[in-house]
Amino acid sequence: MIAKRIVALCGGIGGAKLALGLYRALPPDSLTVVVNTGDDFEHLGLSISPDLDTVMYTLAGLDNPETGWGRRNETWTFMRALESLGGTTWFQLGDGDLALHVERTRRLDNGDTLSVITADVAARWGVRARILPMSDQPVRTIIESKDTTLGFQEYFVARRCSPAVTSISFRGVDAASASTKAIQAITSPGTRAVVICPSNPYLSVDPMLALPGLRSAIATTRAPVIAVTPIINEQAVKGPAAKIMAEMGLPVSPVTVARHYAGLIDGFVLDEADFERKEEIVVPVCMAETLMHTLDDKIALARAVCAFAVELAAEPQRRRTSP
Repeated sequence: MIAKRIVALCGGIGGAKLALGLYRALPPDSLTVVVNTGDDFEHLGLSISPDLDTVMYTLAGLDNPETGWGRRNETWTFMRALESLGGTTWFQLGDGDLALHVERTRRLDNGDTLSVITADVAARWGVRARILPMSDQPVRTIIESKDTTLGFQEYFVARRCSPAVTSISFRGVDAASASTKAIQAITSPGTRAVVICPSNPYLSVDPMLALPGLRSAIATTRAPVIAVTPIINEQAVKGPAAKIMAEMGLPVSPVTVARHYAGLIDGFVLDEADFERKEEIVVPVCMAETLMHTLDDKIALARAVCAFAVELAAEPQRRRTSP
């Protein structure tokens, strides 16, 4: 049995893979994807939303399968011309990708919200799932290391995650409001599950959980809340999650991730390679193949998550357990 009306919390590449699986496994208009915007920044005078764009490109079939980010069949005339002028080129903007940033910036300057712009773009590309930025106000992920303070893209792209992370904060989060539509979707009686995708817990999911109202909506929803591990066999599937965990003195383990979400989740999806860690997780566990190389892998994991949600919903004594 496949659960319907699913809300997914999602970062970039890893989360977008499961979002695509859910989009293909479910009736397409029954999926809502709430996307991290802590990675957003202003560059070359443009408003850039990397995670939102990755999710939109992925669900629209426009993503670049080789890089995992940007558009497929991209060209780079703009970047070559910019380089010839001595311009800043550490953040690569393909020609097709650039068009999206230019249009987004124009519409923001004219008073449209990020939510409205995202919905319009997704509709133009034929995406029937609802894609929601976590907030229409700017929230910026800030990385602290021993020697410097960096915006997320400076850390992630310009410095290639090389500085050792001592702490992470979210500038502007106290003044921002969580998306009203996201809170409504999470708490709706018709929602069958809330899925925390296998995105980086500290860089992609925590900015969402830090927003006033969003964490409490997840904690109080009557729908089962399920997190999917981004850690397999003590390694991150994608990105710097394992590196950050080690630098912050945390065991690099899916158990650490489950504990990070304690009090929010009803169930945890663990990779079959980590079967021996199952008994260390205090909420119910679903064993599955969580490494998603192909579209079939993504759909299979999505179906396993949905079936797990049905099982959890049938548990009369289901409760969220603190660590």
